[in-house]
Amino acid sequence: MKKPKLSFWQIWNLSFGFLGVQIGYSLQNSNTSSIFESLGADVSHLSYFWLAAPLAGMVIQPIVGMFSDGTWTRFGRRMPYILGGAVISTIALLLMPNCPTLLAIAPLAMGAFILLFMDLSFNVTMQPFRALVADMLDDSQKTEGYVVQTFLINLGAVIGAFLPLVMTWLGVSDEAVPGQVSKHIAYSYYAGGVILLLTVLVTVFKTKEYPPKEFAEYNGLPEKSAAAEKKPGFLTLMRNIPKVMLQLGVTQFFSWAALFLMWTYLKPAITGVVTDPVTGEVLSAGATQTWVGVLNGIYPIPACIVSIFLSRIAARYGNKAVYAACLLCGALGFGGLLLVHNQYLMMLPMVGIGIAWAGILAMPYSILSRDVQAASMGAYMGIFNFTITIPQIVIGLTGGLIVKWIFGSQAVWMLALAGVFMLLAAVSTAFVGRGEKC
Repeated sequence: MKKPKLSFWQIWNLSFGFLGVQIGYSLQNSNTSSIFESLGADVSHLSYFWLAAPLAGMVIQPIVGMFSDGTWTRFGRRMPYILGGAVISTIALLLMPNCPTLLAIAPLAMGAFILLFMDLSFNVTMQPFRALVADMLDDSQKTEGYVVQTFLINLGAVIGAFLPLVMTWLGVSDEAVPGQVSKHIAYSYYAGGVILLLTVLVTVFKTKEYPPKEFAEYNGLPEKSAAAEKKPGFLTLMRNIPKVMLQLGVTQFFSWAALFLMWTYLKPAITGVVTDPVTGEVLSAGATQTWVGVLNGIYPIPACIVSIFLSRIAARYGNKAVYAACLLCGALGFGGLLLVHNQYLMMLPMVGIGIAWAGILAMPYSILSRDVQAASMGAYMGIFNFTITIPQIVIGLTGGLIVKWIFGSQAVWMLALAGVFMLLAAVSTAFVGRGEKC
């Protein structure tokens, strides 16, 4: 028995809450390094603070996936986790700008604690969205579902990255005060928290998950209800990981290592280098941070545009070929960042990185979802998150040593390393899967 075809707006509502989650995540990506630098962190220590996100994802996502696979309530299978995580995420976003006030004697420690708290809640909210698309859509609509999700993720990334700039347009100060979080960043976090909660509520109230009996029928499971079926344990799942997941893991390692390097080191890499094309002067620290937010808001724009056409292109050329082409564009983008110092011309390399981002968010999940059993979709989507968190943990642990001892504290070379990693990711797609499914 095939799942019913969903309309475009039903598919849209499935992932609409991800828009708000990504706004919060984008604010974190754009401003975490700046916040911790303002609180006194050294550039060689920044990567250690960034470890909070991958560590939280590695622990939380498989757990949430396994529990949500077996959760059947009147509110749905995935929805309790999406809503609960959204509430906690909103609280974390409201607290983050106030870490110097909450613990004045150790603001860095408080900031690190809130960052971990934020990442844990983001992961509780995000993980079920991936499985929800696979739960609700037939194979023929899964690529479209993940492409729509990719569009919303990137739209959220744009909004989150540009919120600090919008705040400055509204007259909020962007002055970088040592020991304090800039007001335009703080107000952006407050707005992001409210938007996150509101968008998740749209998904919760507009999406009706299949009850256990229907879910079992649609996925060819035994006639007894899916809720009553015994779920395999974590070790059993790990022993039976689909081969394509391991193959995708190599590509994921290199691509996410590249992204982590960009998020961590873009601000220190261009500080004292990026220039105003009108005056020719180097931007101030505060203006540089604002411009980092702009650059982080640029790459999701081409990702949004590309994602509109991605499912049709993939249908013609195959997911794997499209995935490789996207990653190659990302490698070229990182190369461009090394060559350009004009603040406006720096937008051009971000286009290539945006195309890579579109492929990274959609293609691996589309490929993987066809090879995973429906009853364990949540757990395997959580386990697949290891391929995102492990590279970030590796770079988080080694990044400070690399930038200090190999690159002489010149953060710009970390962007060069990111370009190499993205190129290796593109090459590694040649070894992913075989046949029509890829």
